[in-house]
Amino acid sequence: MMNQKRVEDKLAELNLTLPQALSPIGAYVPFKIEGETLWLSGVIPVIDGKPYCKGRVGESVNLELAIECARITTLNALSWVKEAIGSLDRIDQVLRLQGFVASAGDFFDQPKVLNGASDLLVELFGDAGKHTRIAVGVCSLPLNVPVEIDFVFKTKKS
Repeated sequence: MMNQKRVEDKLAELNLTLPQALSPIGAYVPFKIEGETLWLSGVIPVIDGKPYCKGRVGESVNLELAIECARITTLNALSWVKEAIGSLDRIDQVLRLQGFVASAGDFFDQPKVLNGASDLLVELFGDAGKHTRIAVGVCSLPLNVPVEIDFVFKTKKS
C-alpha cells in the first residue's frame, strides 16, 4: 500500500496554513464527538478575529469572494478538527456540509459558493473528502458574513 501524504503536508503544498482555532461567539461549543462522528458548530470566514468580508452575495459580495469565504471557513473548521482530535490525519471521511449563504433576493448560485469548501476538502482528503451537502440561501448571517458552514466528519480510531 502506498503511503498517503499527510493532510498538513497537502495544506503546505497549497500554500495554506491552519489558523488558530476560533473561540465560539455565542453560547455553544465548537464541536461534539459521539463515537467516531465529529460534529462541528457553524463556522464563519474570520481571519484574526475579524470577518474576512461582510454582506450578501449578489449585492456587496461577488461570487469569487464568496467562494474564497467558503475556503477560509473550511480552514477555520479544520483548525477546530485538529483541536478536537489532535491530527487532521485522523479524519476517515468528510460526511456532510450544511452551508448557508447570505444572498441577494435574485442570487441562485449558492452551490457554486459552497464548492469553495467542497473542492478544498477533496483536494486535502481525496475521495474521503467527498460528502453530502446542502446549500441554502438566507437573508443574513452572524456578524454580517456571507457564508456559514457546519461540518460532520467520521474519525479514525486513535
